[in-house]
Amino acid sequence: MGKSAPPVTIEPMRLRDLPDILKIERLSFPTPWSRNAFLSELLENDRAYYLVAKIGDRAIGYVGVWLVVGEGHITNVAVHPDFRGLGVGRRLILSIEQLAKERRTKRMTLEVRRSNLIAQRLYHQLGYVGAGYRRGYYRDNNEDALIMWKELDRSNSGEGP
Repeated sequence: MGKSAPPVTIEPMRLRDLPDILKIERLSFPTPWSRNAFLSELLENDRAYYLVAKIGDRAIGYVGVWLVVGEGHITNVAVHPDFRGLGVGRRLILSIEQLAKERRTKRMTLEVRRSNLIAQRLYHQLGYVGAGYRRGYYRDNNEDALIMWKELDRSNSGEGP
């Protein structure tokens, strides 16, 4: 039998979540964001919105978006390795899309590593479409990023069959 989703809540990221978030960053990315980067996003960027997935008081995943003139740019998504494959990333993306829709966002975009086929498959399942590449986007290894877009006003939710 496959893995089932844990009892996860999705809520706005708070400063008290940063220790868990920074650990997830280090486990997930070759060049993790710093504490100061997250502080700047949470305290100074009025276009940034961040959500966390939690089990109890522990943050197990997060997603961020910048909302600018009807478009949402997903800045980052990560799930703690112990909780991957349980649908947490899907729930985070759907939750940030809902937040964006409530703020009259019409379309979403993101970049994903060309080699990250697992993430690309999830984004395709959720209605994102490849639109080109940013050459050498990732500074750690000069890897290209696939640019993906999704129209929110006429897209499906990614749920169902």
